[in-house]
Amino acid sequence: MSFELVELPALSRFTVDRREPLRGDTERIAQLWPKARVITVDTHGRALVADQGTRLVDRPATDLGDGPPDTAVLLGEQDGVAWWAVPTADETDVAAPAGRAWFAPELTDEPQWLDLRAIGALLDDTGAGLFTSAVALFHWHRSAAFCTKCGGSTESVKSGWARVCSRCGREEYPRTDAAVICLVHDGADQVLLARGEGWPAGRYSVLAGFVEAGESLEACVAREVAEEVGVEVSGIRYLGSQPWPFPRSLMVGFEAVGDPNEPLRPADGEIAQAKWVTRAQVRQALAEPGSVPDLLLAPGASIAYRMIQSWLAADPS
Repeated sequence: MSFELVELPALSRFTVDRREPLRGDTERIAQLWPKARVITVDTHGRALVADQGTRLVDRPATDLGDGPPDTAVLLGEQDGVAWWAVPTADETDVAAPAGRAWFAPELTDEPQWLDLRAIGALLDDTGAGLFTSAVALFHWHRSAAFCTKCGGSTESVKSGWARVCSRCGREEYPRTDAAVICLVHDGADQVLLARGEGWPAGRYSVLAGFVEAGESLEACVAREVAEEVGVEVSGIRYLGSQPWPFPRSLMVGFEAVGDPNEPLRPADGEIAQAKWVTRAQVRQALAEPGSVPDLLLAPGASIAYRMIQSWLAADPS
């Protein structure tokens, strides 16, 4: 039984016009600046949100001066309004998180600093797209301060979408690492889920891994599933994709069919547990988190959530 994604993955949504020519059009940028809006992202990839995590808190661009600061990145234009993001001026201004947020935070109406994992699915299409792009760009800027060719220092140009080496003049652009993520099912009523090493007890998701040099996406799916749990798959089929800027991945989603009678062999040091789960168990685990023993599923911001939701929707019984 094949299926399609019932909706776009949460972080694949966007509405702003992000076409490249605007980034280098200094005249147009100057015209838009007085009405532009700005969001702020901290070094932990969190933005200030309000209204139970459903709204990005933005401010007038003119609060920052007569033009974009060197650290600003242009996220796009919508209805004559340019959207920018800036990093926090001092990372000590925002308290560091206690650790990776595996579980939903307590949401408030008042502004609070939260990351994409926590509220990416709660934001509207515009907010989700703005926040995702900003996090991806700032991750790249922090890792691209020096030229990969000569080691010279680089500076941001083209409204934050490129960096130029001060020594050799080489231009660098934001990089994206391709990763596959695959929902393996038995063609009927079971899905294969796994818990990564270091994950909380009971937390499961579908299988994923990075594409290697010279490897096709489909070959990567087959290799990763075999390496991670020892299952050979067939019927590999593309579903959709989602940016996952932690720090710079593009998750390319697939489905595939595996045999639940094959013995599962979780990869040492990578997969803590793997198991086949019935559709009824998955449906209950999504509807009432914590109600199924040893089965907590991927949060709503991930493409894994949308894949599992879509697999369930293919058989509404």
